[in-house]
Amino acid sequence: MSIQGAYNRIVLQPINFKKGHDMPRLHVIDPTTESGPGVDLLNGPLKSKQINIFKGIANNANVLEALLGFGQGIKNVLSAAEHEVIALVCAEKRHCEYCTAAHTMVAKSLGIDDEASSNIRQGNVADEKQQALIDFTSLIIETNGFVTDEQFDSFKAAGFDDAAIVEVVAGIANNTFTNLFNHVNDTEIDFPIPAQV
Repeated sequence: MSIQGAYNRIVLQPINFKKGHDMPRLHVIDPTTESGPGVDLLNGPLKSKQINIFKGIANNANVLEALLGFGQGIKNVLSAAEHEVIALVCAEKRHCEYCTAAHTMVAKSLGIDDEASSNIRQGNVADEKQQALIDFTSLIIETNGFVTDEQFDSFKAAGFDDAAIVEVVAGIANNTFTNLFNHVNDTEIDFPIPAQV
């Protein structure tokens, strides 16, 4: 089942860090009525994922194609669930309600229920390795990457190697783009909105 087909469209209730526009700032590409390279991507590799973020980014097909390639290319050491941990931490740290909602749903499909997602967003889980990933991701965001030797070594001691560290940074970079894009565009949320933490 597609992500788009699985969830109902829900209108965002603005909170203090949102601009609260009535509609997205960018044109929302409609793959059923429009044509062009962005539509080709929406009707091609994104046929089952025609969600609002991609309909907005599709205004620049080259960027959308690059984003899709980067997103796939960075996933080879960490598990899919670990990538969702990174995404949830990034979304929470950057107050991206769209990404929080989207990645809560993706995480659920990987066995991470709403309570576990909430705990990840709060930065407090029982699993030590997952906690290390949350902490290291948070530190990279908070320090702009200037983690200390002790923090770096602690993450490696939790069972992550050099390749995993590169992938964590790449995951943060990928989510930074989507977080900031959604803030600029005020992307309408088309997923159930999880509870605030």
